[in-house]
Amino acid sequence: MPKIFTSQTQKTGEIGEDLACKFLEKGGFSVIERNYTKKWGELDIVAEKDNKIHFVEVKSVTRVTSEVGVTRVTNQDEYRPEENVHPGKIKRLHRAIQTYLLERKIKDNQEWQLDIAVVLLNLKDKTARVSLIEDIVA
Repeated sequence: MPKIFTSQTQKTGEIGEDLACKFLEKGGFSVIERNYTKKWGELDIVAEKDNKIHFVEVKSVTRVTSEVGVTRVTNQDEYRPEENVHPGKIKRLHRAIQTYLLERKIKDNQEWQLDIAVVLLNLKDKTARVSLIEDIVA
C-alpha cells in the first residue's frame, strides 16, 4: 500500500524524492526500492550503480523567490538540509541498512555506501536543484 502524504512537509519530501530518483536515473543509477520502512528507520531510496548499492537519504527544502528576484530559504537564510543528517540519524540509517541487507539476503561482501540527495525546490517558479553528496560515512 503506498504511503499517503498529508502535511506540506511530507508533500515536499515526496516531490524531493521523485526528483532525486530522476536525478539518480539520469546519472546511471538503477532505483531498486523506495521508502523501505522499519520501526527504527526508513531508507528513502535504494539504488545501484557499478555493482555498488547506494542508500540515499533525501533532504528537501523549499525556497521562495522574493519580489526583487532574490532567492531565499523559507524561514531561515543559509539553511542546509543535509545538516539534518546528524549522528543519531546516521545510526538509525545504519540499523535500517543492516536490516535491509539481511532481509534481502544480500551477500556480506556486497559493497554499499550511504549518500545524501539534497533537493532545493522553488515551488513558485516550479524549479529544482538536486545535488548528491556521496559516501558520507567512510
